[in-house]
Amino acid sequence: MNIASLVVRAFPADFPEVIEALKKIPGVELHGSSAEKGSIVITIEDGAGWSVTDSILAVNLAPNVQGLTVAYEYTDAGLELTEV
Repeated sequence: MNIASLVVRAFPADFPEVIEALKKIPGVELHGSSAEKGSIVITIEDGAGWSVTDSILAVNLAPNVQGLTVAYEYTDAGLELTEV
């Protein structure tokens, strides 16, 4: 499992269009927004047919997105249990 949390920046007037674009990106879940601060908080989780990296790139390239900040990233790759 791979998951990332991002803060997406956009102008308040563009929020409706940006939010609709984000909803179409695989693995994206919206958690909140503040038009006053110009930010939208999302998480992205990988799944069949897409990766977190692909979805982060799609978010960054979505229309009217001014920028993004990765706030958190987690992967369980390499955490296999070993017998002692």
